[in-house]
Amino acid sequence: MLCQGGTRYFYLNEANGEIILQKHNAEKAIELVRVNSQFDGDYMDKTSKDEHYNFVLCADNHEVIGTSQMYHSKQDINKEKKSVKANGLISSLYDLAKFYIQIKSLLKL
Repeated sequence: MLCQGGTRYFYLNEANGEIILQKHNAEKAIELVRVNSQFDGDYMDKTSKDEHYNFVLCADNHEVIGTSQMYHSKQDINKEKKSVKANGLISSLYDLAKFYIQIKSLLKL
């Protein structure tokens, strides 16, 4: 999580660092991703006007948990949904806001 202006941002990354899912105002997003990422019915595919594709992961109440990046094909979003399923279960939590505050304090910024 990263905090900017009091808002926490959640990013789910692949092992290579690529962001595969993101959410703003994400206090509960991590646990929701761990649970809901495993169910195909909780993903909603979207198509932009310029024929790019992305998906959102939704909670049981239909609230958006996270939004993917834009991709060029439906095959790409299917690949990324598989990655969200795999990484959602094993993801580690790093609160970058706390890390930033500690570094800022050490550097006396």
